[in-house]
Amino acid sequence: MEDVDPLTDFVAPPIFCPVISVDDHVLEPSDMFSSRVPKRFADRMPLLEEGDDGFPYWVIDDRRIGITITNGAVGRPRHEWAGDSLHRYEEFREGVWNSTKRLVDMDLAGIWAQVCFPSAIWGFSGREFSQMKDEEAGLVALRAYNDWVIDEWCGPHRDRYVPCQVAWLRDPVVAAEEVRRNAERGFRAVHFNENPEVLDFPSLYENSWDPFFEACQETETVINLHVGSSGSTIRPSRLSPHETVSALFPLSGVISVVNWIHARIPVRFPEIKVALSEAGATWVPMVAERLKRSYRGLEVTKIWGPDDPSPDEFLHRNFWFCSIEDPVAFTLLGDVIDPKHLMIEIDYPHTDSTWPYCQDVLRAEMSDLPRHTIEDICFRNAATLYRHVEPPAEWIEQVVAASNVASPGDTAVVV
Repeated sequence: MEDVDPLTDFVAPPIFCPVISVDDHVLEPSDMFSSRVPKRFADRMPLLEEGDDGFPYWVIDDRRIGITITNGAVGRPRHEWAGDSLHRYEEFREGVWNSTKRLVDMDLAGIWAQVCFPSAIWGFSGREFSQMKDEEAGLVALRAYNDWVIDEWCGPHRDRYVPCQVAWLRDPVVAAEEVRRNAERGFRAVHFNENPEVLDFPSLYENSWDPFFEACQETETVINLHVGSSGSTIRPSRLSPHETVSALFPLSGVISVVNWIHARIPVRFPEIKVALSEAGATWVPMVAERLKRSYRGLEVTKIWGPDDPSPDEFLHRNFWFCSIEDPVAFTLLGDVIDPKHLMIEIDYPHTDSTWPYCQDVLRAEMSDLPRHTIEDICFRNAATLYRHVEPPAEWIEQVVAASNVASPGDTAVVV
């Protein structure tokens, strides 16, 4: 796979199956706050300014955060990916920061819709807002961010983007109020934190978050738990390279799902829906076995009661698994991995992304599956979970024709 020119288009691989990608990211604009907050808060908002080196930096409290290659790697030369090189907006593909231009990149790769997370600057759950020193300004900034998401990023293209909000972590009651208010505005999901306790917010075991979980259950708002949303990933040693951290990403999903189940969140909220973003799925059978083992200690446990089902049932009922590349997982579909709970993510525009070659990856990993299963995993499961429209036949016809499919057998969707 050769690098493509980051500022030009290219011929994409043939379309194997349309995708609703459940994990992608945005790069936020400079006017996100200045155009959306009351004047009295203007000088208390995060600010994008140019540094002495000519690169843009977000200033949050007393910290300056540069825009690194992670926030827009797609199309950039791969030799840049090894470091934390800084970039200007114009050095990225326009689709990195412009939702209208992104549609071009989505169409080229057969991506019908996206679930978009914040950039690395704000933390994948938007935790930076809740950690601002000025609590009042932090909440105002968070609301402005969510306004931008639904009005500007999703607004003109609501059929192509799933509206997802960031959560207020300082106060679970306020967080619940925001979920209900935003559900009325069309938000379908909320980016939450894997483990709020790590950031000195209430523990999942204290039941403090119950108002928030109740609001999510009541409004059918999906809770997205992105690897690293707690502000840290697994690094076995202080000398462990980045490649080690990336290889261990799935363990963050394992830790999250085991922790959430043992905190009895799906017991108290049986209809809650949680997506484990960028955690993969190959580990699911192992975790199911360990949860069954946990239940076998019923006589001595203080977690499970005699009326509780085996906790592995929660794994299959309340959690959805997100795959970038999981060839083994697709051979385990059935009782151990429910094909109705598996979805595809492209991770545009990060270094982990399979764009623009995602269709080749899907073809290589899924060709042996039944067609209806392929369609379920690629787009139907996500459409059902996030209550989003499936790709229409006319769009499928358009992107398949544009990709110059050699024969009807190359596509998983009959139009």
